[in-house]
Amino acid sequence: MRRNPLTALAVGRPAVAVLATAGVITGVLTGWTGLDTVNGCGLPVNRYPSESAQDWVRDADVVIVGRAGRERESDRQELKVGAYRYQLERTVELTRESVVFTSRGRAHPAPGPTVDYVAPGWKILRSDGTTRVDDLTGDAPRVVPGHTYVLALRWQEERWVSLGEGAVVPFDDHEIGRGEWCGQVLDTEAFAEGERLSRRDDHSLEKTLLGQDEKALARALDRARPTDG
Repeated sequence: MRRNPLTALAVGRPAVAVLATAGVITGVLTGWTGLDTVNGCGLPVNRYPSESAQDWVRDADVVIVGRAGRERESDRQELKVGAYRYQLERTVELTRESVVFTSRGRAHPAPGPTVDYVAPGWKILRSDGTTRVDDLTGDAPRVVPGHTYVLALRWQEERWVSLGEGAVVPFDDHEIGRGEWCGQVLDTEAFAEGERLSRRDDHSLEKTLLGQDEKALARALDRARPTDG
């Protein structure tokens, strides 16, 4: 997958190309707050395949629409070496607006009216022991309070986690591709511009449903369900 912003224009998902067209590549090279790498906006986290509707139907327990609200530190890990003293886990409280998909094949709890979601957190600088630096997951939203997302989630180790970087999609104004992505706010026009530079074989939900609504998402997931249920 995407590894370097200089090659992302040729081989990345639409969203990577969008960031290039929006001038964000310059930000990567010169240093956004919180960027530790130059592969887009952080290291990707992929527990399961997460790009296509088929991936979501096969591996997600639920797909929800959620609006990010309060965030809190939920764990702290000391780092022995490097520029940072601590790695902080962040949990975001999502207000569940709807459930778009529920797996028929695995046992899991139903998502409540609010869902605690483990999102990219922070690091604490070793130099002063107090400054927080945002963590960013490669080519995915950070999940910022005040924004809305579609999330393909799986119940794992007694908590909800996303399938991977392709399983959290901006959904402000209930429009796929609009909202926070990689700590920045983009609109669907920026994503559409990026599509013209992306791979032809990119079949991610972000691309195929760009600018569409929840009903289109539900239809795509229903079509992807195995016929045997």
